[in-house]
Amino acid sequence: MTWAGTFVLALANVRRRRARAGLTVLGVGLGSGLLVALGTISATADTNVISRLSHGGPVTAISVAAALPKPDQLDSDKLESGDIHLLDDQAVAAIRHAPYVSSVVPVMTSEAFAIPPTGEPYFSLMVGTDLSQVDNLPITVLAGRVPRPGSLSEVAVGTSYLDHLNLAPTQAPSVLGTQLELGSPRREPGVRGLLRARWIRVTIVGVVAQQVGNGDFLVPIEQTKLSRQWALGGLPDPDFPLLASPYTGLVVVASTLDEVHTVRAEITTLGYATSAPEHLIATVQRYLHVVDIVLGSIGTVGLVIAALNIATTLMTAVHERRREIGVLKAIGARDRDVLRWFLLEALILGSAGGVAGSIVGVGVAEILGLGVNSYLVTQGLGAIDLTVISPPIIAAGVVGASFLALAAAGVPALLGARVPAREAVAGD
Repeated sequence: MTWAGTFVLALANVRRRRARAGLTVLGVGLGSGLLVALGTISATADTNVISRLSHGGPVTAISVAAALPKPDQLDSDKLESGDIHLLDDQAVAAIRHAPYVSSVVPVMTSEAFAIPPTGEPYFSLMVGTDLSQVDNLPITVLAGRVPRPGSLSEVAVGTSYLDHLNLAPTQAPSVLGTQLELGSPRREPGVRGLLRARWIRVTIVGVVAQQVGNGDFLVPIEQTKLSRQWALGGLPDPDFPLLASPYTGLVVVASTLDEVHTVRAEITTLGYATSAPEHLIATVQRYLHVVDIVLGSIGTVGLVIAALNIATTLMTAVHERRREIGVLKAIGARDRDVLRWFLLEALILGSAGGVAGSIVGVGVAEILGLGVNSYLVTQGLGAIDLTVISPPIIAAGVVGASFLALAAAGVPALLGARVPAREAVAGD
């Protein structure tokens, strides 16, 4: 028998027993779908959960402060800083050229007196940075967007601004499009305690969670430069000594997660305090790896059960088709032709179940992702994309189901191939 003829015979037997074949395909599909769903979630959740620890930015981001480091700062994820250490362009250039540094984004803060459309006025800080490099910044957009780079009329507010207005995190979209006034104060010489302010009116375009710097208002760095120029025209501000430093801080991105500690050590050598969640991330990675193993094991168990289902189906088929096997052998079919017949039938069932299961698995992952994101939004957290479709995982679901089907069919196929033609035709 040719391969084509054997395939046609196997397909005909699948069609002839559609109910049984459908149940077998369903069993394989459930196992394959479980594996694909768990694999899709596991493959994307690890990266996105770790990214959430960096507030949506790159997991290799390091915060640098305009301050001297304490001797034990590398043993902690938190900022361990001492006295002020001015952070200027020369220091930025030195850090930018350090080994394993991918990017350096300057941060500049300035004082701000905020007058919201509702609620009481209050003092806070404007945090200015290069928003054209938002992908390199630890920022999570909760509603709206970040201001356009270079814009002097847009602002993104932090969650503490919502707290000031007595708004819940789920009400973040309600502040989009509203305007507020920000005043940059400076102390005037001649009259003790006299303050003057440079006022601007800005539109709220986004609500963010960020670790770029302390402050309620995220703006392009051009805005804070103008604010600082105004403030420096007055007397020194004892409440804001960092005004003397050209930059308040930096966000430094290491080339890989393994090099975060090396980059922090180099910046420490240059005399600046740093913080990065490297120890926390390492711990989370170990726990996530355990979760991956558990999820993979559950999916594998599902496929093994499906394989046993195929083996049972083919064992029954061998018993039912003894006479048919005998007829085929009587007209010249060889043992390997019968073996090929059952294996191709198993491959058809396994492949069909793998394809159906992969489609269902991706759908289940999408539904789970929507449910998780809905919960995160109600808790005032940014959404996590859990359903980045991975072609290798889908292919693994189909190929894995097919190979397991072949493996499960091995024993029944061998038994069928070894049925003596005379006994099979006689009905023994």
